[in-house]
Amino acid sequence: MKETDLFIRIFRTTTTNGAKMIPDKVPQEDVYLAPHDLVKDAHVPNFDKYKELYLKSIQSPDEFWGNIAEDFFWKTKHAGKFLDYNFDVTKGKVYIKCMEGATTNICYNLLDHNIHERGLGDKVAFYWEGNEPGDEQTVTYRELLQQVCRFANVLKSLGVQKGDRISIYMPMVVELVVAMLACARIGAVHSIVFAGFSAESLFDRIMDSQCSLLITADGFYRGDKLINLKVIADDALQKCRDKGAPVQKCIMLKHLSKEDLGSQSPPAKRPCPNLQVPWHPEVDHCWHTLVARASEECEPEWCESEDPLFILYTSGSTGKPKGVLHTISGYMLYTATTFKLVFDYQPDDVYWCTADIGWITGHSYITYGPLANGATSVLFEGLPTYPDMSRMWEIVDKYQVTKFYTAPTAIRMLMKYGSGPVQKYKRDSLKVLGTVGEPINPEAWMWYYSVVGEKRCPVVDTFWQTETGGHVLTPLPAATPMKPGSATFPFFGVIPAILNESGEELEGPSDGYLVFKQPWPGIMRTVYGSHQRFETTYFQKFPGYYVTGDGCRRDQDGYFWITGRIDDMLNVSGHLLSTAEVESALVEHPAVSEAAVVGRPHPVKGESLYCFVTLSDKIDYTTSLEAELKQQVREKIGAIATPDYMQSAPGLPKTRSGKIMRRLLRKIARNERDLGDISTLADSSVIEQLFNNRCVTAV
Repeated sequence: MKETDLFIRIFRTTTTNGAKMIPDKVPQEDVYLAPHDLVKDAHVPNFDKYKELYLKSIQSPDEFWGNIAEDFFWKTKHAGKFLDYNFDVTKGKVYIKCMEGATTNICYNLLDHNIHERGLGDKVAFYWEGNEPGDEQTVTYRELLQQVCRFANVLKSLGVQKGDRISIYMPMVVELVVAMLACARIGAVHSIVFAGFSAESLFDRIMDSQCSLLITADGFYRGDKLINLKVIADDALQKCRDKGAPVQKCIMLKHLSKEDLGSQSPPAKRPCPNLQVPWHPEVDHCWHTLVARASEECEPEWCESEDPLFILYTSGSTGKPKGVLHTISGYMLYTATTFKLVFDYQPDDVYWCTADIGWITGHSYITYGPLANGATSVLFEGLPTYPDMSRMWEIVDKYQVTKFYTAPTAIRMLMKYGSGPVQKYKRDSLKVLGTVGEPINPEAWMWYYSVVGEKRCPVVDTFWQTETGGHVLTPLPAATPMKPGSATFPFFGVIPAILNESGEELEGPSDGYLVFKQPWPGIMRTVYGSHQRFETTYFQKFPGYYVTGDGCRRDQDGYFWITGRIDDMLNVSGHLLSTAEVESALVEHPAVSEAAVVGRPHPVKGESLYCFVTLSDKIDYTTSLEAELKQQVREKIGAIATPDYMQSAPGLPKTRSGKIMRRLLRKIARNERDLGDISTLADSSVIEQLFNNRCVTAV
């Protein structure tokens, strides 16, 4: 086969920054194509159209994004450049500004604009599916607006003003969406904390963002496990009060409890006699009581484009979570556009993203992106395996879901049970499948494509981060020939590059650091309260580039493949965890003098936590101590960070300067004896001891 037949020539064009572009052609062998029925009505129907739009997005971004902005409501228009930025720390402060001078309100665009200008008031915004089959709710756009306005008025009655930070710690209920949009309506900044996090993690996030109010619920079920959320929230609030934090009020939603808290709430649909709800009248307010007396009319607060919309915390390599801050206009345009094009959204679609709103996927692709397009979505409280392994496919058939978005972890877990649970249901409504959270291995991709999608649904394997706000590398379902496991090509406005350790751009097939050369509208603006940390984390290593922290490979056809984190971060079941944060939790135990945490491959989670702990003098390593350490991590961070493997380490491999060689610890965790150069080790004898003490089974 000729080289030109492999289409390895790279299409180039000259832009203001000399970026290398996408391939001019893509291979037609060993790839998977969309069916004709999807292609004929697609927004981007073929690769040539993708290439045309992509070049326009980077050569004429003002025109490209300006055309998209015309679909939204602006109280005042922007002036000057659409995007203004500096990515080079050597040339001054790093900044990104989008549509400066424009004013709008994102809640108004998601609800009022869709209702009054597009006639979508009676369209279903969400089908809510509870943890238990049969526990369900339908909410239209008009009903959602009424609930949002009521709760926005509640917030104002409690003194919340534009710019105030509000912490939200809730299960996957409609009221979670109501709370975040109510904040957006009055210009308050929401900080949502995943309801699986511990009191310590909630406390840390409230303190860092100096939130003035906490919104939570009494409790919820995760499968058959009861989570008493109010008890955890109260623990966090007490920690805040002990530190003199400003948070003085807590609003609690009655989701499970029957207690009369002086509320006008309806009888619980899902009463839980085992749930004991602590109540502190001087602090606590009942959601239902407050909402019952609030007006359904609430004028939106008109905000500047670069006003903050939300803070969302992601693990940091130093152990302290980073408050990623997103602003209004650029994030709105980017999530709306990525949702529309990556899922090829059509007006009659029913879309389901299985993520939790406590993560960025839920922010961008359950709330903001779908609602900006007037979409109908499924909002799911439960687990994919409860009450049985067919739950997801039962829901797909029940609501006739057409576009489905889930994590590789869920796919690998369901693969273990074979095709039987999937084939109990038809799934003939499905048109596009998506994955998010981590790279998907080709075997899982093929099972998803062949079994779930019956070889007729394109799989959009999306790469992005909390920091990027939306998809940055992704196939488009009708336009991109898919390679199993590849994130394929950049989204519009995104210019990727691969750098070596010296910061040199690599061309053609290569491996290295994945970076981006210029911003897109939805990229984060700063780390809340620490712009210096923002610059240090993302821009200092390679001035002039946004550094993702991920490794990447580009193949001979120009396709991008994410190879995983290259810093001290682990991707466990799609959740980004800091090794430093876990290590800090371990060494807080008085028996532990030192700890080191690395990743070990896991067939379902992708990565698992392998912990090495060095104990203080005269302390013996026992199963009870191991259980204490495991519980300590759960309490400090949350169940998602529970160690899978724990090993007693009489010593850790260190250089003569005292630096722990985690590269060697990863080898030990995986039982790989090819250690490479160990000449810089201060004491090489520790290596054999660690191999001999390896933890073979999970704790």
